[in-house]
Amino acid sequence: MASVDRELKDTIPTFGKGGDPAQTVDISNWSGLASELSLVKTGAEWAAILLVAVLIIGGGELLLRLYEVPTYIMPTPSQIVGALIKDFPAIAPHVGHTLVELLTGFAIGATIGFVLAAIITQFPFAEKIIAPYVLLLVTTPMLALVPLLILKLGFGYAPRIIAVALASGPMVMINSATGFRRVDLAKIALARSFGASTLQIFLKIRIPMAMPMVIVGLMVGSIFGLLTAVGAEMVGGSFGLGNRLTYYSSLIQMPQFFACILILAMIGISIYVLFYWLGKRWAGWEA
Repeated sequence: MASVDRELKDTIPTFGKGGDPAQTVDISNWSGLASELSLVKTGAEWAAILLVAVLIIGGGELLLRLYEVPTYIMPTPSQIVGALIKDFPAIAPHVGHTLVELLTGFAIGATIGFVLAAIITQFPFAEKIIAPYVLLLVTTPMLALVPLLILKLGFGYAPRIIAVALASGPMVMINSATGFRRVDLAKIALARSFGASTLQIFLKIRIPMAMPMVIVGLMVGSIFGLLTAVGAEMVGGSFGLGNRLTYYSSLIQMPQFFACILILAMIGISIYVLFYWLGKRWAGWEA
């Protein structure tokens, strides 16, 4: 039993019980916005939110028209919405290209990041080998590699997908590994006393208890992937929302330019809402 205890202490960090619960990162408090979403319940609160939105959008429309700001400097909200509706058939295919790059690259990067997190959790020595390269990926802007990837792989999907995978994978790995290591030592000791194998402990204890941090990593990784995909499209190629941003800005078509930005904002918000919902569904117990 003593040897088992030593093994547990060598592989699993311990945490004091006197910590501040507010400092715990879980699905309910990974951001101030997430913690406030569930508080909007009454009609008066919704009315206040809508009123602020109307004041901001309407005020911007009024000020831009009052001061006669040229469209090529800053279009009005109505012009942006009009351009989005009018030119959406031309923009829609590029939305599809960006989503393909994002989803494919994120799936590859998240899978590799999750597997590496599991490996370094079970084999601490592997972390000493992998950590320098992960640190290099985290601190190096992946957009800097896009021209080289384009030179080697052409202007298709491949260089963009690789860039997205390299940007999102480390985020998933770091957060997942943090979650795997925050498992209660007593739970693992109890499972081993009942004869649970290392694989059973990982599947039945580590993964469920680490799920809040895993979902946070997936959310952050997907946002990083979206930014990288758009940046890679701006560097080179003839398709994607990033390419449309470059195209419309070169023609000084600002309503269409901001329409593309609005679409990207909606994609980002959709990612946030999706992972917030998944977190509430799969890791709501942490709250």
